[in-house]
Amino acid sequence: MSDSAEPALPLRHALALGLLHGPAELLPISSSGHITLVPWLLRWPYAELDPELRKAFEVALHAGTAAALLIGLRDEVGEAARGLDRRRIELIVLSFAPAAALALLAERPIERRLGTPGTIAAGLVAGSLVMAAADTRPQQRGRESADWRDALALGIGQAAALMPGVSRNGATLAAARLRCFTREDANALSRHVALPIIVAATGLKGMRLLRRGLPPRTRAAFAAGTAASFASTLGSTWLIRQVERDRSLAPYAAYRLGLAAVVARRLRQSRP
Repeated sequence: MSDSAEPALPLRHALALGLLHGPAELLPISSSGHITLVPWLLRWPYAELDPELRKAFEVALHAGTAAALLIGLRDEVGEAARGLDRRRIELIVLSFAPAAALALLAERPIERRLGTPGTIAAGLVAGSLVMAAADTRPQQRGRESADWRDALALGIGQAAALMPGVSRNGATLAAARLRCFTREDANALSRHVALPIIVAATGLKGMRLLRRGLPPRTRAAFAAGTAASFASTLGSTWLIRQVERDRSLAPYAAYRLGLAAVVARRLRQSRP
């Protein structure tokens, strides 16, 4: 394709996906699932892009989100850093380890086999069921009571979230509520364990992207998507408080089930 032809990733689509990524990352609905499903449902050419290019674009979106979270939550991040002690370091390490180990062992197979609309719909359903189960638990513990068992539960949630559709936010939030933490403290724990892995994964994949480089005709779209993701995340941080105030995860679970049903219907219609 010549440079004068329409870019493989149209600028308007890159902007739209960047704007979507921020709120989808902050809500327990799966940002990675939405970035795949929305273009597929709208029949955008994004689904036909080279898989490596799509993966690189998603890294760029996560970079914008990670930067915005570090800025938007700077007071909370600073407070957590100042209060860092052996117990908190243990919590971070144990919550980080399962996802990191699984990513190192099976990142490529997961990306190849679990990123289709059908498997994403399955992840949406599975995550919804866990969220519904979490709603049945009493919410009475404070974050200061978190121990190694809680950290491992959060880590298992982050590992499960490597499957697109599950949602890192949803999985860790459900894990914390299953461990009987209050809504506010479950949300805080979810953020505190998710941010390090988001930053680490973005940094690692970003280094790979820099070594590989980008086709010149995609650079403007990547820049636009990253900027839109940064702006939409920074402008959507109020959603964190909304999730804290919600008594139930049921609205998010219901939305996920509805989206999975839409995907299943499209897949049925596309069968020969």
